[in-house]
Amino acid sequence: MGGDDFHKGVKAAARTLDGSGLKILIVHTRWNSEIVDPLVRGARQALARLGVQEQNIVVRDVPGAYELPGAAQRLIRQSQQQSTNLVGAVVDDLMTAAGELSGSVTGTAPRDPAASVKSGPFDAAICIGVLIKGSTMHFEYIADATSQGIMRVGLDTGVPTVFGVLTCLTDDQAMERAGIGRGADPGHNHGEDWGAAAVEMALLAL
Repeated sequence: MGGDDFHKGVKAAARTLDGSGLKILIVHTRWNSEIVDPLVRGARQALARLGVQEQNIVVRDVPGAYELPGAAQRLIRQSQQQSTNLVGAVVDDLMTAAGELSGSVTGTAPRDPAASVKSGPFDAAICIGVLIKGSTMHFEYIADATSQGIMRVGLDTGVPTVFGVLTCLTDDQAMERAGIGRGADPGHNHGEDWGAAAVEMALLAL
């Protein structure tokens, strides 16, 4: 196969992806925001195309890439704990409602379980940031720690966590991978790939 025939990128999923029932977390850095912001937009657009509802996309920001894993893990854990508490509250409401129907218990009307669906745990997370090599070893240390940390978040929480951190040697490389390159070809926004990956992995985990 000749070089002109080669297409670099992610092959489309073999099955139709329906993210309408998913809740997705995006954690992004404020460092290199001129490049990060388009990546976040690309991820959100991909999620929307695959059916994820706007109210089910939760976006949080942190100072830099090193903070991404800790923030993602904390937010995922919080959502899991809130979901556990919610289940307990729904059970209590159902028991109260059953008592009211039997005439033995009085109380407030039960919550509508359907109205609380969006309060459940995150189905997937995307960590987005941009690292550009400078003149010191800082780049290597942060890139390694961030990649290892994000991997641990997914393994430790059981929630698919997409690695959306560009590790580039130049500003132009990063801009092209955010779809805002300065040349005739602006490049491809990898945020779109990360959004699609989050939906695919969330559905794989169901």
